[in-house]
Amino acid sequence: MERFERAERLKRLPPYLFKEIDRKKAEVKARGVDIIDLGVGDPDLPTPPHIIEVLKKAVEDPGNHRYPSYSGMGGFKEAVAEWYGRRFGVQLDPKTEVVSLIGSKEGIAHFPLAFIDPGDVALVPTPAYPVYHIATMFAGGESYFMPLLKKNDFLPDLDAIPGEVAGRARMMFINYPNNPTAAVADRAFFERVVAFAKDKNLIVCHDAAYTEMGYDGYQPPSFLEVPGAKDVGLEFHSLSKTYNMTGWRIGFAVGNREAVDGLGAIKSNIDSGVFQAVQMAGIEAIAGDQACVDEMRTVYTRRRDLMVKGLEKAGFRLRVPRATFYLWVEVPAGYTSAQVATRLLEEAGLVVTPGNGFGEPGEGYFRIALTQNRERLAEAIERLQKLNL
Repeated sequence: MERFERAERLKRLPPYLFKEIDRKKAEVKARGVDIIDLGVGDPDLPTPPHIIEVLKKAVEDPGNHRYPSYSGMGGFKEAVAEWYGRRFGVQLDPKTEVVSLIGSKEGIAHFPLAFIDPGDVALVPTPAYPVYHIATMFAGGESYFMPLLKKNDFLPDLDAIPGEVAGRARMMFINYPNNPTAAVADRAFFERVVAFAKDKNLIVCHDAAYTEMGYDGYQPPSFLEVPGAKDVGLEFHSLSKTYNMTGWRIGFAVGNREAVDGLGAIKSNIDSGVFQAVQMAGIEAIAGDQACVDEMRTVYTRRRDLMVKGLEKAGFRLRVPRATFYLWVEVPAGYTSAQVATRLLEEAGLVVTPGNGFGEPGEGYFRIALTQNRERLAEAIERLQKLNL
């Protein structure tokens, strides 16, 4: 018997998606197998040098060694507002409509604490990034799961949400471009979401971490581009994928000032803000030369094309993604997603993520992250083709 009994919120946690994968990966690796990890969405590309240089100088300034503002330094929030104006045509007040985050995951995880009471409902997509549901649960709320299905282009069917559920809902999570399905949403979908949110009086939380990972000239829109969106919600963004800064832990939330203020109130009681030197590097990232972002897109486009061609040649079915660095691949007939993931690991040394780990409607798919160089991806394709799945 454990000495310290865990709280109910921890007991109710679903199994951690990557824990079993890591265990199996360690077993296979111990046999001397060369593992190619296509499971985790952590960029393998380095942070651009001009961003690193700004951090180096900022770290040496003693003025940055004190507590930062919990809501973000003024210069960083102004840079965010200017970037939104340039990129999306969205006007933001940096003082009241922008808050810095210790990575967007932190903000998403804390946001329900500001607006969800026990018994309240959050509308949560599935399959999805697990934090939406877990954050709702930690706040004492209930998740109503909105299935993302191929027949609906992996967009939630708002008309299928029961009236009684919608009436109890306090917020809705959406995420486009989407993890794990790589689906994208257009302005028409966001317009439907805004109308739904106004009718049901709920807050929309849009996780927009992948908007800068669009390919073939496609520029994913911001939810806030739609008229009225700022009245009903906010958008979470991250520098992690755009600038290969996953370990730096810096992001931001923007939009409705009441929502931003509520999140800020939670954060002021939980953390002390983002290290100011990192925020200064963040300013350089979003306000500086964007050639590095174009280079990032080029790298992932080439990787995407290589993998899609190889997967199709090996007999797999998938949609060519217009954004994100994920491939959402259909499982061959006669297999479950877990069975495919296990066979790929055991017989080919390839780590992929079974779709059911992101939620029940993810069954029938597995996710590949394009976070290996082209040589390793080519090797992965060779191994796949030899399996004859």
